Amino acid sequence: MTTAQDDAPTDPQGAAEPTVPLEEPAEGVPPVVESERTLDDVARAVGAGQGPVAIDAERASGYRYGQRAYLVQLRREGAGTFLIDPISVPDLSPVAESIGGAEWILHAATQDLACLAEVGLRPRQLFDTELAARILGLHRVGLAAVVEHYLGLRLAKEHSAVDWSTRPLPDPWLRYAALDVEVLGELRNLMGVDLAAQGKDEWARQEFDALLRWSPAERVDPWRRTSGINTLRQRRSIGIVRELWYARDAIARERDTSVGRVLPDAALVDIAKAAPRTPADLPSGHRAIARYGRHWVEAVRRAEEVPESELPPRSLPSDGPPPPRSWADKNPVAAERLAATRAALTAFAEKHTIPVENVCSPDPLRRVVWSPPEQRDVDGFTAALEGYGVRRWQADIVAPMLAAAFDAHPDA
Repeated sequence: MTTAQDDAPTDPQGAAEPTVPLEEPAEGVPPVVESERTLDDVARAVGAGQGPVAIDAERASGYRYGQRAYLVQLRREGAGTFLIDPISVPDLSPVAESIGGAEWILHAATQDLACLAEVGLRPRQLFDTELAARILGLHRVGLAAVVEHYLGLRLAKEHSAVDWSTRPLPDPWLRYAALDVEVLGELRNLMGVDLAAQGKDEWARQEFDALLRWSPAERVDPWRRTSGINTLRQRRSIGIVRELWYARDAIARERDTSVGRVLPDAALVDIAKAAPRTPADLPSGHRAIARYGRHWVEAVRRAEEVPESELPPRSLPSDGPPPPRSWADKNPVAAERLAATRAALTAFAEKHTIPVENVCSPDPLRRVVWSPPEQRDVDGFTAALEGYGVRRWQADIVAPMLAAAFDAHPDA
């Protein structure tokens, strides 16, 4: 049995086995589904298959606006592999109905769940091979690395970042896409065995269930993620970045291209620093500055007209505790409790070969330590952790550590 403790497949003498390139789907590359009639045939075939359904999606990140799917791949035992063009056939609900309550197998589910939902595909249960790899403690969790680890196969990834909005899709790209779901079923079975052997199957089940309720977080002031904005000191300059960000987003949306292809963040910040009043005042260095010069100057003008009192602050106030580095001065007892809990968490993670952040992410832990519940026992800490979205299996591990840390470091 392959286990997650091994770095690579080995022979009985312990020598590393050479990997075998996975170059061609077992049944060849299927034709791309581009009509509703053919989609109905796919739905019937998938419905007649057995077991879980391997699913993947290809987007055009870096090329197109948004994160829509430009190709959907499915594979099911007894049915085969299918490649579907969701641009030609945007409603895949017939396939969803044929899948029913069968388990989905995905790799890095959060990358694909949103774009799959847009075309009518939503899982009722799933198995995420990337998340399983993290729980099992694999050193590398990309699909190619996990396939190599468990199956001794080398999965090519040279087409992972291509422009999947291209039509027609080249045959090598379609071959790559079909191979991405070729081995997911076998991979899921081997990983399921390892999860059970390591006593982590319930951990994984709860994590997978949580993914069924996952949705992309809506960011407050998304323009604040502009790279280099931290170099701006004046609120007026921050306001200019805001207006430039929305102007760039509107251009990208209208042209259906990625925002980075309209104007990189560095050029956007340069414009904010220059605060040009006319196109002639715009900084040089990127052709899109001149190409859309009128838009940038108009955005600067709008920002200049904003009253001082309505300009955005340099940073948003946090609703959480202060940075841990300041705890020793602001609340030494809390700092001691956090250090003790972190030490216990680290020891647990090392013993069970799992990343610390997969046992408990830093934010809920800091929040509970800084603002503890009135009931400072295992039950109280369990409820407090779950209130911040911590899964029950995680709370069962961390709550006793918190209770011990608070007992060892009582209030002064």
